[in-house]
Amino acid sequence: MSDIDDDSEIFFPVKFLGRVQVVRPGGMQILRDAVGALQDPNIEMAEKMKKTKVHLFLTRTAIDILEHKTKFMLYSCALPSVSFCAVHPSQPNTLGFIAKHPAADMHHCYIFQSKKFSHLLVSLIGDSFRSYKQNEGLQGDRDLVVEALRHKNKVLERENAELKRRLQANGEDTGGVQNLYENESDIDKTSSRSGQVRFFSEDDETPLQTNF
Repeated sequence: MSDIDDDSEIFFPVKFLGRVQVVRPGGMQILRDAVGALQDPNIEMAEKMKKTKVHLFLTRTAIDILEHKTKFMLYSCALPSVSFCAVHPSQPNTLGFIAKHPAADMHHCYIFQSKKFSHLLVSLIGDSFRSYKQNEGLQGDRDLVVEALRHKNKVLERENAELKRRLQANGEDTGGVQNLYENESDIDKTSSRSGQVRFFSEDDETPLQTNF
């Protein structure tokens, strides 16, 4: 495992066995079948990689697979497209995740081998997925709070303007009238508090699976 310049990205050197189109977006049996297809020498498959060494990059938004020497991008899977991730039940060095194709109604299982990182990778992919979903929810909550504050400001501005108008109509001094609406900095403070994300980890042997 290695850190790179951006601390929100890490990569792992692993062996990429290839990817297989699957009929469902998740399930341990789907992973077993996909691994079996890649390891069967009698099955011809265009995307068998013959244990190609790759860098598996995990970021806050995607899983990227880069060729080891050239750093050529082989595949990139956005985190929201990932629906399942697990270690093979009888091959502890083999892991895979399933992701939806970005432009078609199909799913692929991406399969890797790693003696050191198989369980850790499954755990980290799960953490990254949950963190993305949590951040997505926080962003939605933040937008609602900001919109509510802006609406409140507009209402108070109108009330303040009406109060000044009445005072002027009565010939009273408006110099001491303070603005009743809250400062825009309240929005910034709320945004700052809402933008914080915490990461949570679970048992690294627990498969990640989303409901469809």
